[in-house]
Amino acid sequence: MNKTILLLIFLCFGFFNQVNAQQENYTLSLNEVVSIASQKSLDAFRYKNMYLASYWEYRYYKADKLPSLSLSTTPLDFNHYRKREYNFQTNEEEYVLRDYFNSDVAVQLNQKVGLTGGSFFLSSELGMVKNLSGDQKTSYQATPVSIGYNQSLNGYNALRWQSKIEPVKFEKAKKEFVQSQENLAMKSTSMFFELVDAQIQLKIAQNNMANADTLYKIGKGRFQVGTVTQDELLNLELGQLNAQQALSKAKLEVLRAQSGLNSYLVLDKQTLINCQVPSEIPTLQILADEALDLALKNNPDILDQEQQMLEQNRDVARAKSETGLNTSLFAVYGLNQSSENFDMVYDQPDQSQRLRFGVNVPLVDWGRRKGRLMMAESTREVANARIRQARIDFEQNIFQSVMEFNLQAEQVKNAAKADTVAQKGFEVTFQRFLIGKVDVIKLNIARNDRESARKAYINAVKTYWNYYYRLRMLTLFDFVKRENLTAEYDKIIHN
Repeated sequence: MNKTILLLIFLCFGFFNQVNAQQENYTLSLNEVVSIASQKSLDAFRYKNMYLASYWEYRYYKADKLPSLSLSTTPLDFNHYRKREYNFQTNEEEYVLRDYFNSDVAVQLNQKVGLTGGSFFLSSELGMVKNLSGDQKTSYQATPVSIGYNQSLNGYNALRWQSKIEPVKFEKAKKEFVQSQENLAMKSTSMFFELVDAQIQLKIAQNNMANADTLYKIGKGRFQVGTVTQDELLNLELGQLNAQQALSKAKLEVLRAQSGLNSYLVLDKQTLINCQVPSEIPTLQILADEALDLALKNNPDILDQEQQMLEQNRDVARAKSETGLNTSLFAVYGLNQSSENFDMVYDQPDQSQRLRFGVNVPLVDWGRRKGRLMMAESTREVANARIRQARIDFEQNIFQSVMEFNLQAEQVKNAAKADTVAQKGFEVTFQRFLIGKVDVIKLNIARNDRESARKAYINAVKTYWNYYYRLRMLTLFDFVKRENLTAEYDKIIHN
């Protein structure tokens, strides 16, 4: 871990290759690569900002439930126009020039009521009108206080559905962020072992090249004394040429895998990483029932299904509310006063009341509202069926993943043993070839067996760690430490 921290500090100051114009070399383990990727990769940056977007969306929802205080004002409103009016003295219509100036200010406090879906408001207003023509009178009007309530009576409460859905969405976002870290670990593991495989293939190619050179030189000497036939010598020469081609290809594969890992970890393109293959794997046997319980409790897909069902029920409730009477209630009570003197505008205000009850009755809509309701209910049934199938597939995926993981540990053990046996077998065959006890064909078979066993071992280790991180991703549980996976959410927000 100290090595990882030092590497990250080094990257932040950004002076790779500029100090001594030499390539930097690092030996990193799988855990260190995953740690660097979780902090420096572009995927980590993207996952972090996706969580922050969800966090601020939830903060907006929470703030929207609190009282809001607003100030609205029109400091200056000047109007110069002609207005058509009836002159009672001349009994004629005429256009009269009007000039006036007005100004107003209002303060309003609003509070939504989640229980009913309505909203309260409390306001205070002050206005002034000055006539700039004629008698040039100035008039003031004040509403010291007015209180009101607005409520829809159609049975649909958007605030109540929002209070059910938004917490689920945010909890899902938190778990999706944790899950994204395991996705990142899986991708890092894949790229790590791609480089491991390329580096091992390069070592094999180098050894094969050295062995091919040695064998060809020995073969030429034996050909001179007649113990090796010409076709065997040509076979050795062909092996040398093939080994040279394989070495060139292996070098290119290392460069490609190294470049890909450097790019993902945001390292300098000249950086060389020597991968340290995990020599040990955790001794774990996971119970399928335990993994399923953890997945049903922690996996964000379960919360996503819950969110989908809530949204479908909300849509049906909204469609039902639109099929019948659409009624609303608006009530307000306040005090107001007007005066030509500002000092008297707040004296002995009069009462003002307003009650409005509205009804919208559909007479003929040709079945549109009923069709909207039936469509919402059908969509909900389809969603229910899809969610039930997704739950079945999810549970089967858990059982399959547990079974594959539990079997893979034994596969790694067997592959490691086969790798050791194949390596010893090649060494014995090579020594026997040197003393003329084995022909070229058997030597090539032993070499191929050694390479195949080495590839199989690396692939088995890679598969094990992929299965391991996949189970962590599905359950959001650390089976080694026996604790739920989580994240430092406060640190993410404040960084």
